[in-house]
Amino acid sequence: MTPHPRITEVTQRIAERSFDTRSAYLERMRAAAAEGPARSGLGCTNLAHGFAACSPGDKLALGHSAKPNIAIVSAYNDMLSAHQPLADYPAQLKEAVGEAGGVAQFAGGVPAMCDGITQGRAGMELSLFSRDVIAMATAVALSHDMFDGALMLGVCDKIVPGLLIGSLSFGHLPVAFVPAGPMPSGLPNNEKAQIRQRFAEGKADRAELLQAESAAYHAPGTCTFYGTANSNQMLMEVMGLHLPGASFEQPGSGLRTALTAEAGRAVTGLTALGGSYTPVSRVVDERAVVNAVVALLATGGSTNHTLHLVAIAQAAGIELTWDDFAALSEVVPLLARMYPNGAADVNRFHEAGGMAYLIGRLLDSGLLHEDVATVAGAGLDRYRRRPALGAEGLVWADEPDQSGDTAVLRGTDDPFSADGGLRMVRGNLGRAVVKVSAVEPERHVVEAPARVFDTQAQLQEAFSAGELDGDVVAVVRFQGPRANGMPELHKLTPPLGVLQDRGHKVALVTDGRMSGASGKVPAAIHVSPEAAAGGPLARVRDGDLVRLDASAGVLEVRGADDLDERPAAEPTADSAAGTGRELFAAFRRAVGPAERGAAVFGALR
Repeated sequence: MTPHPRITEVTQRIAERSFDTRSAYLERMRAAAAEGPARSGLGCTNLAHGFAACSPGDKLALGHSAKPNIAIVSAYNDMLSAHQPLADYPAQLKEAVGEAGGVAQFAGGVPAMCDGITQGRAGMELSLFSRDVIAMATAVALSHDMFDGALMLGVCDKIVPGLLIGSLSFGHLPVAFVPAGPMPSGLPNNEKAQIRQRFAEGKADRAELLQAESAAYHAPGTCTFYGTANSNQMLMEVMGLHLPGASFEQPGSGLRTALTAEAGRAVTGLTALGGSYTPVSRVVDERAVVNAVVALLATGGSTNHTLHLVAIAQAAGIELTWDDFAALSEVVPLLARMYPNGAADVNRFHEAGGMAYLIGRLLDSGLLHEDVATVAGAGLDRYRRRPALGAEGLVWADEPDQSGDTAVLRGTDDPFSADGGLRMVRGNLGRAVVKVSAVEPERHVVEAPARVFDTQAQLQEAFSAGELDGDVVAVVRFQGPRANGMPELHKLTPPLGVLQDRGHKVALVTDGRMSGASGKVPAAIHVSPEAAAGGPLARVRDGDLVRLDASAGVLEVRGADDLDERPAAEPTADSAAGTGRELFAAFRRAVGPAERGAAVFGALR
């Protein structure tokens, strides 16, 4: 299939603007690769330290660079359900790598925190910065010059982007990501949302809410709603960093075990010591980045990836912008509906055809680049195949020829909507992202008086006090990366949803994040420049008439000719210390704007 003209246009535009930085990045990777297995240049003392705990046979092999050595980097901990299954992976992977003729060493662990646990707490203000900490920790793990390839074990929000950013600093190595899979389906997400909203109204007590939440989040594995964690898995597969079909197989199954072992064998065959050398710098190119954006749009994925994909691309020397997201969204149809954009969860998506069906339909419509490198071999066409267990182990079946549930997954000939549902808006309040895939069309335009808050707690207090009982644009500012680390603001969804259900026109405007929880209330998020960086949100007042028009791409205060001359407000909350926040002061000073990925590593140029 010939690529869609818009896919070609955006890819070329990205390549042209990124030419200098991408060329410089690739040259660094070529230089690193030209040195061969880096451990061959280690002194004897260095090398002895590196394999002191290995078996005699592995010591001999590593000392003479006879076998590829594969690093295992893991985000395992057993508090987080998504990462608990990773406990047994290192042993499984070491055995599989050994079968493939290599050696594997556990190179290091990276932190993994859960936004679901830290919601509304001070710890959430470390969440986004944890991505860059994870990237640095990944680099530390790989910095010993002992490795010819790497396996990355991680699942959730900031963890997979951090692992990939860190891996790209060692882009001369082949890298495969090894997922854990979603937990079995529990309490349906729409029922959980209803109880949350009833609790916000005081119609349900804490015991009822806890029972509902515990029924939804109830077992090892990733949360089943389509938030950032599951968007991560989808992206790793469409970018060719997972094995085909690996993303959503549940933990503990025989197929999951087989896929985990196969990932170890696959990356062993991709090192420079073999004949199929495929470094991660070759896999993550402009085409793979465009494929990632397309798949995100086609599935209604997490808005966090308007930050993370920008930062990932930057780590590979590629300059991706919000305008690229918007241009692609105009031609990419919405093919999946999963909560919060629908009632189904990721297990139902997987059962209905999942990634194989999705990728096949997008390829047939020219909306994905097929000619890419992957950990499964050349060409994305391989990702039409579904894994299965045969009599002799892992086999690959043909893609499903139709969706198993058109309420969850469809083809491009009958999409849920003609575009990807992600809009960029701009005006005298700055630039922002709006996810409209779960917002009713009649709510795409909201014009109402502003009510300004400096924290989400202030909004909740105003709601509880009955002060919000009419049309309103809730402006929640000083929530950007420089102010307090850009926490997610999930706790705003229930009260704003109640107001909307009462018949009021409601919208949210914030320099914070909403992530996969972006739902039925229209929200302009990631407003850039942020209030703490002198952005115009710091000069909005209660009663200002704010217009959010997702259809026309407008975000503005109407009739505020004096907006630029108004004095800027100062934040009323102190995020400088407590719960470890004092350790991140340097991050808050160094972080870039949201539209540049909210990264602390500096700009491309």
